[in-house]
Amino acid sequence: MNRFFLLLCLVVFSSKAQDSHTFFGGFESNAQWYLNDKDLGVDHPEYPLRSNSYLLVNYKHKNWSAGIQAEAYEERELLNYNPKFNQTNVATYFAQYKNETIDVTLGYFYEQFGSGLLFRGWEDRALGINNALRGARIIYKPLNSITLKGIYGRQRTGFEVSEGQVYGFDSEFSVSDAIKMANSSLSIGLTYVGRYEVTPIENPNFKSLTNAYAARLNYTHKSYYFATEFNYKSDDAVVEVANQPQNNFIKPGNALLVNMGYSKKGFGLDGTFRRLENMGFYSERGAKGNPYNDRILNFIPSLTKQHHYNLANIYVYQSQPNVILGDATLVKTGEIGGQIDLFYDFKKGSTLGGKNGMKVAFNFSNWNALGGDFYILNPKNYETDFFGFGKKYFSDYNIEVTKKWHSKLQTQFSYINQYYNKKMIEETAGLVKTNIIGAEMTYKTAASQSIRIVGEHMWADSDKKNWASATAEFNVDSNLSFYVLDMYNYGNDEASMRNHYYNIGTAYRKNATRIALSYGRQRGGLVCVGGVCRFVPESSGIALSLNTTF
Repeated sequence: MNRFFLLLCLVVFSSKAQDSHTFFGGFESNAQWYLNDKDLGVDHPEYPLRSNSYLLVNYKHKNWSAGIQAEAYEERELLNYNPKFNQTNVATYFAQYKNETIDVTLGYFYEQFGSGLLFRGWEDRALGINNALRGARIIYKPLNSITLKGIYGRQRTGFEVSEGQVYGFDSEFSVSDAIKMANSSLSIGLTYVGRYEVTPIENPNFKSLTNAYAARLNYTHKSYYFATEFNYKSDDAVVEVANQPQNNFIKPGNALLVNMGYSKKGFGLDGTFRRLENMGFYSERGAKGNPYNDRILNFIPSLTKQHHYNLANIYVYQSQPNVILGDATLVKTGEIGGQIDLFYDFKKGSTLGGKNGMKVAFNFSNWNALGGDFYILNPKNYETDFFGFGKKYFSDYNIEVTKKWHSKLQTQFSYINQYYNKKMIEETAGLVKTNIIGAEMTYKTAASQSIRIVGEHMWADSDKKNWASATAEFNVDSNLSFYVLDMYNYGNDEASMRNHYYNIGTAYRKNATRIALSYGRQRGGLVCVGGVCRFVPESSGIALSLNTTF
């Protein structure tokens, strides 16, 4: 059967659109040849040549559409991807009917309710996440101002699906559309998500069905906007260690999200506040704490600056929605905090703007554990203060100044100050405070040709201490580029650990196809996309990636 589906993919891939029948999709392959590296103390894995490949084919005819995705992990998956991704198989498939009023999908589908704090199904190949539901989804719009959604399914985990069943309903009502508000937009939404899983625990003190509810409001008026959402998750077994739900530690969960701001040409101010308490939510209880984001039902990104500097991403924050009552020094039941973004464009001709203007961006984020009373001895329990702040997890103050000097030259200067509590975030030990400076210059040598140079330095008071980094990038034209970079941990207290993490590579793009080749070292740590992270081990090798759409 699997070979039949793969053959079907290849047949469709070679087909051409006829009349109103349309075929489209894409192919992506990321391969790596892992090498021994004595200086890093790295031995290549048992299967040194590995790849993750994806073939997606979609078909559309009038209101009907269908699709299938095949995946191959040969000879094994890339290092530290979920080992459930193995060999070659059909991964997802769907059939859909959609018109202006109703949208029905059978098979695998992705969906998001509100901000995603209760439910989001999505795919991110760089992170190894694909938590689509296999089942059915119905979207019904009886009026332009009303949208109703219903879902049922089991969540994808590798090439199988979870034991837990997921039910959901979401409604959104656009008040502004209904009453024809001018210069303003107002909408309200209600969400329900149920997770049903029979536990192997004998005589459980919790129900098989966990119910979760949310209400949200979004309002904009001219340049102002405000949004808020509150979520509640019913009593359920707390999971402090993966695959070990606790029968005598039962707690509910909740989340509050508030975002507001003001934006106009040349100026913007945005503030976000979030409070999470016991909000880890998985299609199987025991999946909580797994390192691959496997079977995760909700979307809880870290709300911090997404830095493009290499050194600023060494100590990167991860959201802390779960409960850990380890000992007196490691107590956490969630997180509380937020971030503020401010940008301002100094106009051309002004004193600071000069001939071409200047952009300044400031960001501040701060996150703490929840405050309250905690009981770490059996029976475990806690009572939190809703707006109470406990131990500090993380903070990041940063400022960026971008200046265009003339049509060919642009520079950017950044300063970043970070506080990173390793004990609380990683559940290891230590506290790190850093100061980072970054400078980059882009110079256009021709219409589509440019040189980009980046220099960075980090002063860190502990852990691996000081780092320096440099990057040079040459864009030959809009299709071809080359780069070389090096990150050097010169300040490490252990001389044998003062390593260079170098990389050299090239990329070529032709129409809808891109191919990239690189050689170098991967620094061990977190790789993050959109505030969601996965851990990667240190490695050395050659990487090749191919991506094309049709």
